[in-house]
Amino acid sequence: MTAMMNQLYGTTPLFGGNAPFVEDLYENYLDNPASVPIEWREYFDKLAQLPSAVARDVPHLPIVQAFAEQARLGGYRATLSKPVDDKKQVSVLQLITAYRTLGARWANLDPLKRQTRPVINELEPSHYGLGSADMNTLYNAGSFKGVGERATFGQIFDSLKETYCSSIGIEYMYIDNIAEKRWLQSRIEPIHAKGTYTSAQKLRFLERLTAAETLERYLHTRYVGQKRFSLEGGESLIVALDELVRVAGGLGVDDVVIGMAHRGRLNVLVNTLGKEPAMLFDEFEGKKAQDLTSGDVKYHLGYSSDVSTPGGACHLTLAFNPSHLEIVNPVVVGMAYARQHRRGEGSQEKIFPVLVHGDAAVAGQGVNQEMLNFSQTRGYGTGGTVHIVVNNQIGFTTSDPRDSRSSLYCTDIFKMVNAPIFHVNGDDPEAVALVTRLAVEFRHEFRKDVVIDIVCFRKLGHNEQDEPMVTQPLMYKRIAGHAGTRSLYANRLVAEGVLPNDGPENMIQNYRDHLDRGELLYNPVIAGHTHPMTIDWAPFLPTKYIENCDTTVPAKEIKRLADRLTTIPENFTLHGRVKRIIEDRRLMGQGSIPFDWGMAENLAYATLLVSGHGVRLSGEDVGRSTFFHRHAALHDQKREHWDEGTYYPLANLEEKQASFQCFDSVLSEEAVLAFEFGYSTSNPFELVVWEAQFGDFVNGAQVVIDQFIASGETKWGRACGLVLLLPHGYEGQGPEHSSARIERFMQLCAEMNMEVCQPSTPAQVFHMLRRQAIRKQRKPLIVFTPKSLLRHKDAVSTMDEMSKGGFKLVIGEVDPIDVKKVNRVIFCTGKIYYDLIAARREKNIDTIAIARLEQLYPFPQEAFAAELGRYPKATEIVWCQEEPRNQGAWYWIASRQHLDRSFNNKQHLLLVSRPASPSPAVGYYSKHNAQQKALIESALGEIEQYKYA
Repeated sequence: MTAMMNQLYGTTPLFGGNAPFVEDLYENYLDNPASVPIEWREYFDKLAQLPSAVARDVPHLPIVQAFAEQARLGGYRATLSKPVDDKKQVSVLQLITAYRTLGARWANLDPLKRQTRPVINELEPSHYGLGSADMNTLYNAGSFKGVGERATFGQIFDSLKETYCSSIGIEYMYIDNIAEKRWLQSRIEPIHAKGTYTSAQKLRFLERLTAAETLERYLHTRYVGQKRFSLEGGESLIVALDELVRVAGGLGVDDVVIGMAHRGRLNVLVNTLGKEPAMLFDEFEGKKAQDLTSGDVKYHLGYSSDVSTPGGACHLTLAFNPSHLEIVNPVVVGMAYARQHRRGEGSQEKIFPVLVHGDAAVAGQGVNQEMLNFSQTRGYGTGGTVHIVVNNQIGFTTSDPRDSRSSLYCTDIFKMVNAPIFHVNGDDPEAVALVTRLAVEFRHEFRKDVVIDIVCFRKLGHNEQDEPMVTQPLMYKRIAGHAGTRSLYANRLVAEGVLPNDGPENMIQNYRDHLDRGELLYNPVIAGHTHPMTIDWAPFLPTKYIENCDTTVPAKEIKRLADRLTTIPENFTLHGRVKRIIEDRRLMGQGSIPFDWGMAENLAYATLLVSGHGVRLSGEDVGRSTFFHRHAALHDQKREHWDEGTYYPLANLEEKQASFQCFDSVLSEEAVLAFEFGYSTSNPFELVVWEAQFGDFVNGAQVVIDQFIASGETKWGRACGLVLLLPHGYEGQGPEHSSARIERFMQLCAEMNMEVCQPSTPAQVFHMLRRQAIRKQRKPLIVFTPKSLLRHKDAVSTMDEMSKGGFKLVIGEVDPIDVKKVNRVIFCTGKIYYDLIAARREKNIDTIAIARLEQLYPFPQEAFAAELGRYPKATEIVWCQEEPRNQGAWYWIASRQHLDRSFNNKQHLLLVSRPASPSPAVGYYSKHNAQQKALIESALGEIEQYKYA
């Protein structure tokens, strides 16, 4: 922007490094005109009369743009060039701006004192022509709240250093919103970034530090060598979380969802959420807390409790998580959003997420950027997350700053959302408590993310079996000589007379005595309390898998809802193509033409909404859909796509209906899918659907699938009814637009953990989606949806098929055929069926039957056997798939774990597929056509491709 402005107006003293100062000077003028030099005051007085066309182009710097405009016109250049009587007054204000902007660089943040203070000339008075001779001179302090309106330069300078360069370093001057900056200044500058605490409050901080340290040392001696990912060196995290819960509770918050990785997790479980130590000891000793088929290690487990706060009871949830660092973060945000949505208006004041990061992971894992990118969007924003970074200054073994990251701070990523960042020395628990209070209050006031960076260290290795001296010898020599945060603070309180000399040791012994009994000295949990918004998941956790349920809908109701779906508000101009689609859908509802996929899907949602089941659709272009079939969101061609220009028929079915949400997500798979998983685990009453733009792109979210969707129930007992719609089909569009990787999902199927379906008709998707919501069972549903079939002339359904029957696990032969002539039965799934049936009809083949497997997992054994049993003389059973031999469902099918039970001794299995390939599909259209032709001919017995005895 600076280059552009210089090109337009030429170089002026108002650009470059002076721009923030000029903005701040103008803000000082707005607060108090007398606080700026007379020349600037006269100029600002005239500024209101100056029009600036440039301000419309770059609105976030209107004042500087106005200056530039005036400078270009020559109206102020002369004033700037002549001597100013109070030039040093300007210098003082410049120094204030510099400390607000750069002071954190000189803050006393590192408990190990390893970093040398960088040379920053802008923080030196001499840089502005100020020196010892000015120390007793009175100056106006402008908007700086650390002193009175006027103070000596010495007082201003000392106050700046104390505020911005002590145990707290604050970054916030990049924030666009002036009100937010002024709020922060009004909170930190009058108190010089130092809290005032009573003796009781200080003892509480020490008790929290003692609890954190003593638990770690107790576990270290009782369970020698066992992994626990100790918090030692970062015990101030427990002080921060304690203060966070208390301050939040005082502000009316009654539900906090926490996400964190393994470092310090056991400590948080016990000392923040009040998990009984005896339960933790059982886990160390290998005793099962739950009868789960897989289970998980103790430092991945979650917990929830209701604790007391000054404002009443507050429900705390620590989410389960895997070892994939930071991936739990969007899951937690999704959980918080679901709770907020369920509670309704004002819920952001009552519920918020807290995320605890590691310093290397928060900067290194891209999922954080994705999450921050949607943090203020409509369908994903929670009104702000409080982020706490446990900054050990080391990433496993990478503490060398040349290797750890490319940014100055590990927290720089948060600047993308204008979040204020509080860096704080972990050895100063009072400073930690202060910034925690400010962070919670800032989030409460402005509904946006805020960051606490606790700079500390890691006393032990990455885990308790690791030897960190091998890679960080000098760092760990310093750590070995560090007395510990608890000891330093205890000595400080003894010196202040807050407690006697033996007080700290007595506190430790008292805590240990309670641990010996498996108890907590201080237990915040409110016994017997149940949060009013608690969900009873028991009805959704049947002991046996439920295969099907009644999904019928009377034809009369389908017609009524079809009418509502195709009724558009007056003066709402549809795009011509969309208008034709809506007109056709009206005819479908009237029974004049058969239903297509888009109408069947919309009707499934409509029938659920009017019967009390909420629906949430999320994904890239999910409102319209990538393949132009859904149109759940309609856009007025004469208005912008804001509230008045977008209409959701599914949200306007009738006055009393369940909630319908439809959001085109940011361009993200990993974070958005994780968000939707978290949402669905917190609300079993809604059908939650995420659609990939192309099914291929779901591999960008593989961690979410592997660690949460596929295994969350067996590891943690977390049920989830999330639906994944993954467009899949080989139409010659190349490697990245063909395959949703069926093979990967099939490999993850076991213990009835999820359902994998590939419906081939509109009625099938209608009944499948209804089944997912109506059944009292919550399992993830993976759906391979079509592309070309969305408008295929044969892929349609009748009113009877929609209103009657249900989801068919297997669809058998549909043409009249003499079963006694059949010697080959082809089983397939998805689009290839329509290619096969068309070729068979064209060639008049009557010895081959074709059946569709609509549900791949759990395998429909009875339906499969029944269909195969119709053809007693068939000896060749073919599995035909579009995908290459080494992909698709073949290897799962070929395992014969299901087929052996249905085959007789004369039957053998054959595979028809594309050749094995490292790529999902070919990129040459001619080669695609050749493969497709060979595939069909091989399936129909005209050429032989692969055979398995």
